[in-house]
Amino acid sequence: MIKKIPSLFLPQPRFLWFLVLSYSMVIVLANWFDVRLIRILSIDTDAGTLIFPLTFLLSDLITEVYGYQQARLAIWCGFLFNIIFIIYGQIVIHLPSPDYAVINNSKFDEMMSMNIRIIIASTISYLCAEPLNSIIMAKLKIRYAGHKLAMRFITSTVIASAVDSIIFGTIAFAGIISHENLFRLIVGMWYLKVLIEIAGLPISLYLVRKLKKVEQLDIYDKKTKFNLFSLEVNYTKKDNLY
Repeated sequence: MIKKIPSLFLPQPRFLWFLVLSYSMVIVLANWFDVRLIRILSIDTDAGTLIFPLTFLLSDLITEVYGYQQARLAIWCGFLFNIIFIIYGQIVIHLPSPDYAVINNSKFDEMMSMNIRIIIASTISYLCAEPLNSIIMAKLKIRYAGHKLAMRFITSTVIASAVDSIIFGTIAFAGIISHENLFRLIVGMWYLKVLIEIAGLPISLYLVRKLKKVEQLDIYDKKTKFNLFSLEVNYTKKDNLY
């Protein structure tokens, strides 16, 4: 009788690709609308803030179910799309315009030039805040043995969104608006990000439970090296405590 040796490797995730794709799409959408400043209930913010908290939600989902190593890959995918967006935007605004479209195109070019600064600011803040968010999630998961999920979601978002808002707001709008308005804008962005995260918490908790059940995965990053510049994904069944 041949003895069957159990596999050390995990099964292929079914929905990870969709989460990474959605994550990258939200990053690009947030960057496109960040240039538009808005006011909601006397809170000043940029329009991208309304959708950007979804990146924390998606990052939390990926980290909680699939592990930090997979979340790190998602972060680099979002970064790649940002770079493509910047390069293509620069190509477009430097292409010649037909005579009848010069006025309209100049307005578009002006908006895109402003948007490039927004995207650069977003990219820098993104590379600081998003890994921090996932690292906090992964480490708190180990500390609390997978319990207190709601607290871990909120804690990671409160800290990471503060870092993101400060870096992004300073780079994107310093010198364009007054110091007082810049402070209000940063606080407003942070407040709304946290508020949206809390409002979406019931959905987040439901999705985590559902994904863990469907994927049969609950990865713990006990042996993970949290190096942002590593693309290694080397989980085994020992890392899956589902």
